[in-house]
Amino acid sequence: MTVDAVPYSLSVDAGGDDIVVTDGAPRLSWMHDDPVDARYEIEARVDEGVLSYAEVGGHRFVPWPFSSLPSRARVVWRVRSAGSSKWSERSSFEVGLLNADWTASWISPDDDGGEEYGARPAFLLSRVFELNRTVTRARLYATALGVYTVTVNGERVGSDELVPGSTSYDRTLYAQAHDISALLRTGSNRIEIELSDGWFRGQVGAFRLPAQWGTVTGVRAEVHVEASDGASTVVVTDGTWSWVRSRITRADLMAGQSEDLTQQPSASRPVAVGRVEAPPIEWSPAPPVRVVAQREVVASRRIADHTWVLDFGQNASGWLRMTELGSPGTRTVIDYGEYLDADGDLSTSHLDSARPGEAPIPFLQRDEVIAGGGDEVFEPRHTVHGFQFARVTRAGGAFDPTTATMQVVHTDLVRVGDFACSDPDLNRLHEIARWSFLGNAVDVPTDCPTRERLAWTGDYGVFAPTVTRLYDVRGFTAKWLRSVRDDQLDDGRIANFSPDGRQIKRHLDDQFAMMTGSAGWGDAIVSVSWEMYAAYGDTELLADNFEAMTRWVEWALEIARSARHHSRAQGEARPFDQFLWDGSFHWGEWTEPKQRDAEGRLIDPLGHDPRAWFMSDKGEVGTAYLFRSTATLARIAGILGRPDEAMRYVSIADSVRDAWRRAYLRPDATTVADTQAAYVRALAFGLIPEEMRDAAVERLVELIEEAGTHLGTGFLSTGDLLPVLADAGRADVAYALLAQRTAPSWLYMVDKGATTIWEDWEGIDENGDAHDSLNHYSKGAVVRFLHTHTLGLRQDDDSIAWEGVVVQPVPGPTVTWARGSHLGPRGPIEVEWRRDDSDFHLHVQVPPATIARVILPDGRTHVCQAGRYDFASTVPASELQLSAR
Repeated sequence: MTVDAVPYSLSVDAGGDDIVVTDGAPRLSWMHDDPVDARYEIEARVDEGVLSYAEVGGHRFVPWPFSSLPSRARVVWRVRSAGSSKWSERSSFEVGLLNADWTASWISPDDDGGEEYGARPAFLLSRVFELNRTVTRARLYATALGVYTVTVNGERVGSDELVPGSTSYDRTLYAQAHDISALLRTGSNRIEIELSDGWFRGQVGAFRLPAQWGTVTGVRAEVHVEASDGASTVVVTDGTWSWVRSRITRADLMAGQSEDLTQQPSASRPVAVGRVEAPPIEWSPAPPVRVVAQREVVASRRIADHTWVLDFGQNASGWLRMTELGSPGTRTVIDYGEYLDADGDLSTSHLDSARPGEAPIPFLQRDEVIAGGGDEVFEPRHTVHGFQFARVTRAGGAFDPTTATMQVVHTDLVRVGDFACSDPDLNRLHEIARWSFLGNAVDVPTDCPTRERLAWTGDYGVFAPTVTRLYDVRGFTAKWLRSVRDDQLDDGRIANFSPDGRQIKRHLDDQFAMMTGSAGWGDAIVSVSWEMYAAYGDTELLADNFEAMTRWVEWALEIARSARHHSRAQGEARPFDQFLWDGSFHWGEWTEPKQRDAEGRLIDPLGHDPRAWFMSDKGEVGTAYLFRSTATLARIAGILGRPDEAMRYVSIADSVRDAWRRAYLRPDATTVADTQAAYVRALAFGLIPEEMRDAAVERLVELIEEAGTHLGTGFLSTGDLLPVLADAGRADVAYALLAQRTAPSWLYMVDKGATTIWEDWEGIDENGDAHDSLNHYSKGAVVRFLHTHTLGLRQDDDSIAWEGVVVQPVPGPTVTWARGSHLGPRGPIEVEWRRDDSDFHLHVQVPPATIARVILPDGRTHVCQAGRYDFASTVPASELQLSAR
């Protein structure tokens, strides 16, 4: 151990914008070049008080070792190795205003804005207050039922957007804290809070239904000011505040925002006090949503006298910022989308939504602004859009496309992994998958930033093993899992998406309630929790979600015992039937490649014959996920010190696996479903007996070859397809699929100019017509293969938090070099390799307290500890033949 090594990268498990804000008992983490079991000394000073010291073990998620911190405490701390004289740099954070200490009232405009969802205005709630001393420190603590922005003396507060964020508002509400010291002045001060519907009561989902968290929006805020002479002033929301309608005449997160800059303020009216009820105020563990980048117009075209189409070169989430609005009274209309038709005009009809037998609901994202004159800027911060293209219509006025920029808006996540290789197509695929996730990371992990914009559990469940390779998502995911728990039904079912603004848990007679509880979707409560633990080693996250996991698994086990698929309901019960999960609704594999009719048109199985799709037997999928979740729950119970539960779930998992084999696996190693997805899932989940795995792999390869070397997987199993093949010695087939350029394939998307991953394998068909969402990240899970196999960097099978690493590159025929890195909890891991004919060169950097197994192409294995290593090897003839194909 190097006792003189200095800890670095001090952090707490909390979010915050301009200041890091925690609750009263934060957990501390840092990086260090010492073993993980080293002892450390922490020094902390609270509110300029005396220094406190504590000795602790470990360096990740260390519980606050002193007494619980009070509201608004300011903490400066540092750490060193026990026995060392060298301290880290100091770090600081603040405690938020804890729930018990809030004195502000909830205030609301005495106006509901009308009953037309998507067309309500925003409101300005304000107060003027006096300060007669020099300000030394001032904090604003605020939250809302709705979305809010704040100005103090006309200056914007903070850089966070769309606050307080998307939560299950009946149970969880987060506040935000900001340092406003520089914005206040001696004398008169004015604070204004602009409030709109947001996620609280705005439109939700593909059918634009109203959220049902509440019918009245509200704000709660406190300003705490400290003066140079020690005096303090507190300004709170109460009956002294007033409200007016904002110049934002329409604000909806989905539909868009309208603003009339010519509108003169009306007479202010007193606010209503106490009209709303809200859960206790808490402090989010997630980073904030921000404008993280700006993109200039890369191409523009005038398609009519007063209409321009702008291309920003990248499908993303955000809005347009316009710095030139024309003469007073000029109206500018902005429509947003992700597709241009054959005429070069914006088209969004592929995003229309329809139920069988009902007329489609047209999709529309539209902002409008009426210029007031002067140096005005239009930036619609009370909505958010998914788009690459914008159509700007300005009747009677000129427009300069260079005065519009795309503001890219999503959660400000820290990048932790990168990848590059010699094949530009694979690099491009990696980028579009990364952008697709970011476009869906607006406070919660949504399915698409356009049509639905819902945080579907299945989407994040399949992508979680991939996203931990790209970004630090621990806090982001912990926040989302809180909503998953909040929305869990009383019987244990997990809602299809969370936060669930429709509150299916309270509307069990809703048709959608009958479609709740699907394998692969609800199982995300288990699988996502596990993936976060595996990536970060945070046992508290497992403990927080253990009850919800258990309730979910127990519900599924009860359904397996008590319900049968109608095709078997009348037959004689078999002993293992009680472990088959086939008697309730499942989405199934979802979005497998579509078949074509006699005229070559794509067939939507749900739309073509909804009854047949709903009634089909998806028990193979359900039972497979029941096994995986039960086995994972057993492992989690053991980690949390629950041996009896661990043993029980191990036994149940064995029974479920046996039932799956008896019901769905034939003696020749073929499955009853006999689809690519079925074999991928069975092999990835460990359902195929060892002696039958080779035969199952060969059948999978046969199905791929019968499809003309095209994949046939859908939503759930696509991410596991290539790893399953490569791990079974069929990297040749994996790379052939990866190189396929006709649909269905990933490079078909690349060749069609996709900048994000599509929902449908033929999101833009051979005729150039768009289908479904063009930003739906789940199929982008393929890029995990680029990290784990092409680059060759992955965690060891039993490793947690990257304590054990395997480096084993699997070069592809078009890949002669690859490089990448991952910033894990113990430090950066780097891998770079290059192949020159039969010579192979590999460079590896291993961080402290990590064991790496480096497996070279010639079969030699090296076990490495912290340090930098260079290896040389020869490439076996079999791999050279693969490269020549």
